[in-house]
Amino acid sequence: MKRILLVVLLAVVALTACGKKNNRPDGASQGGAQQAGDGTTTSGTSMDAGTADPSALDPFEDPASPLSKRVIYFDYDSTEVKDIDAVNAHAQYLADNPGATVRLEGHADERGTREYNVALAEERGMAIKRLMAFQPLQTNQMSVVGFGEERPVAFGHDDKSWQLNRRVEIIYESK
Repeated sequence: MKRILLVVLLAVVALTACGKKNNRPDGASQGGAQQAGDGTTTSGTSMDAGTADPSALDPFEDPASPLSKRVIYFDYDSTEVKDIDAVNAHAQYLADNPGATVRLEGHADERGTREYNVALAEERGMAIKRLMAFQPLQTNQMSVVGFGEERPVAFGHDDKSWQLNRRVEIIYESK
């Protein structure tokens, strides 16, 4: 009987210890080495509490940053760029980072001939490139490809689908 009671008591203690929550108000762990999101090892001391997660600082992933917007949409049969702020933000990033390169992939909806849509898609990419060229960046940091209607993101045959397919995607080949 004592043996069973001892086993149950040890099991309860072990389970209680495993389920212990982090009660520190700064959110830091209470010791021991940890692996950070970038693969480095941190000590888990209170000095680490002030450092932010590197992925949280990535402007390409932060929805509040204009750099997170990497798709520019166009009206039907148009090459007029409406979202100039996002384009300027990417151009400024390229100017500040001479080693960064982008590929501007132009797309069109399914209406029109294949040849027309490829030309329109390429012209949309060129419109973005011309706007970016107002920043002091190297023209070899940008390339343009026109895919036409070949790579749709929406497969419907309605206005909503066509609107999503009329776009230029800003693809970073290197940051």
